[in-house]
Amino acid sequence: MAATPAPPTAPPKPTWDPRKPEPPFPWLRPTIRIRLTLLYGGMFLIAGILLLSIIYLLAAQALHDGSGQSFKVIGTNITITSETCPQLQGATDNSQLNEMLKQCNAAQRQHALDDLLSRSLGALLGLAVIAFAFGYAMAGRVLSPLGRITRTARAVAGSDLSRRIELDGPDDELKELADTFDDMLERLERAFTAQQRFVGNASHELRTPLAINRTLLEVHLSDPNAPVELQQLGKTLLATNERSEQLVEGLLLLARSDNQIVERKAVDLAEVASQAVDQVHAEAEATGVEIRSSSEPAVVQGNGVLLERIALNLVQNAVRYNVPEGGWVEVTTRVQHGQAVLEVSNTGPVVPAYEIDNLFEPFRRLRTERTGSDKGVGLGLSIVRSVARAHGGHVSARPREGGGLVMRFTLPV
Repeated sequence: MAATPAPPTAPPKPTWDPRKPEPPFPWLRPTIRIRLTLLYGGMFLIAGILLLSIIYLLAAQALHDGSGQSFKVIGTNITITSETCPQLQGATDNSQLNEMLKQCNAAQRQHALDDLLSRSLGALLGLAVIAFAFGYAMAGRVLSPLGRITRTARAVAGSDLSRRIELDGPDDELKELADTFDDMLERLERAFTAQQRFVGNASHELRTPLAINRTLLEVHLSDPNAPVELQQLGKTLLATNERSEQLVEGLLLLARSDNQIVERKAVDLAEVASQAVDQVHAEAEATGVEIRSSSEPAVVQGNGVLLERIALNLVQNAVRYNVPEGGWVEVTTRVQHGQAVLEVSNTGPVVPAYEIDNLFEPFRRLRTERTGSDKGVGLGLSIVRSVARAHGGHVSARPREGGGLVMRFTLPV
């Protein structure tokens, strides 16, 4: 017996969110411009301190060498006066005079060195401020192409693939980076355009024959004289055709909702959830599932049709994958911590935590691979995750105690 192939692993979750809000103090971020400024200023300070130390040592050595003379006074009744060294008047002999002169020279030398040091430090600090300002300006000028690249990347993240950097200037590394980025954007735009064209063609080519098949089957089933076997076969084919139509619609919606939503309008998740509950109400009654609803206003910016699809898929899954008797589904909307929350919880089979991620993969169901099912085509949660990412939101699931799931969709208000 052939071994069962390993289930495909979930794709890695994106780590960069282009809609991530700015930090409260953006000037405190360790940007490249700040680091280059600190590097320029730090190098200037180190060079200035070394230069100042050398000048200080040379000046101290010159003053020490120039003050090593001794004096000898010959005669009597000689009076020596000095404004800078008044203690010379008390000298009584040559040795005392020379000692006092040495002390005066040492004091004056130290005073001159201290004055030189203080003035040099003041000049160095002033020049350091100028150097930091000049370094900040030059770093901004050098890094301005990177700013253009970043702004273009943000615009592309919002699905504007027509943007280009078109950097002018010398043929250096930054221009090479910008040109490479432009080439990449051009290839991406061609790829997305081809994908959209394919989706449009597939929409027409796949829907038309399925619609014709459905019409022919309904016409044959409307014939009262048709044999019972033929009517039963027609009903089976009609159900298969309907499932194929659902599969095509799901694949097309999944392909369309993979990009960021450009045009957004105010949508209340409470109203969206209410409409989804109304659409699933008949199916819930037929299966004996009770739907509870607790809605608070939660207005977000997005596409109303796609957001309604999220709510509809979550509620439908909660109704269809439930217990045979006494099951319930609870739908709530609210605003919590600056985010609009749509939460759908239900009773149902016990779901292991390690199988949660697989539920969001296309054609994946609990403990099954690509098998047929009368509950859907296996694209519901994949569409939910794709639409949530396109809106900059997040969808998650966790097992509920006693069986069932708690599905949570969040979107910034």
